[in-house]
Amino acid sequence: MNRFVTLLALCTLAAPAWAAFPDRPVKLIVPWAAGGDTDVIYRAFGPHMQKHLGQPVVIANVGGASGTKGAKEAKDSAADGYTIFAVHDSLHSTYYTGVADVKWDDFEPLCLVSSTPSIVTASPKTPWADMKAMVADAKARPGQVSVGASLGSTSHFFPALVEKAAGIKFKYVSYEGTAPRMNALLGGHIDMGESNLTQKGKADAGQLKFLAIATDKRVPELPTTPTLKELGIDVTYAVNRGLLAPKGTPPEALAKLRSACTAAAKEPGFADGMKAQGTLVNFLGVKEYTDFLKSNDKLNHDLAKDLGMLKR
Repeated sequence: MNRFVTLLALCTLAAPAWAAFPDRPVKLIVPWAAGGDTDVIYRAFGPHMQKHLGQPVVIANVGGASGTKGAKEAKDSAADGYTIFAVHDSLHSTYYTGVADVKWDDFEPLCLVSSTPSIVTASPKTPWADMKAMVADAKARPGQVSVGASLGSTSHFFPALVEKAAGIKFKYVSYEGTAPRMNALLGGHIDMGESNLTQKGKADAGQLKFLAIATDKRVPELPTTPTLKELGIDVTYAVNRGLLAPKGTPPEALAKLRSACTAAAKEPGFADGMKAQGTLVNFLGVKEYTDFLKSNDKLNHDLAKDLGMLKR
């Protein structure tokens, strides 16, 4: 009887602790440099999430090793709900290309937030007027058209898919994150790179060239930019971003994080912010997001294998 009373007392004491979660700021690890697409998206998302969480959501940029330094820090963080991880498809691609030993099921899924279609983007210093001219030049000079990428990440996989589908060969130049890669592209230090509608203003100003977009059909924002498919290059691609928590995070904390994530993704202000960033709000709850992660993991495994990059 005494043992039962003691156990009951302990449970009673423990309950309020989780009932009060969170009682301090939550750290959101963004595994890329400040100013890049992922950073910008989560700086827009953070205030909406903290509104529903009741505590500040503090962005921590942990760049390096194609996003894997931040992934490792997130995986190794205390599973107490006070650290969450901003992830995109590179978590799968870096694992299968051997860049990292961190994989999606090292974490607890929270929700998918957004999807950003990829665009083949060229420096204004290049001679090409369109995608067809670029492909012709790349065929004439195999391995000489330079492409900036975070190796093993989405910015590498996307042009690699284009490369294979178009029957051409690029020269890859490694950069850590979107911001330095875009700076190199704007400065003409590389010929091409993957970008998206966040760069539309620069394209309109002639600072970049949009050659083709990786969507099924043309988008209203770029009515004159062809899709890769219509040019005979069978590639569709987008960068999908969501939130994860370290494996073993208590169910009570996960429930509150997921609830806040769901509410934040449905905020009209977030949709407005994403439209300004050329990104689609693409919310998926935990069950659908888990299924998405499983299928995306297989897709990236198969892509790595098809491209001769598979290391695991």
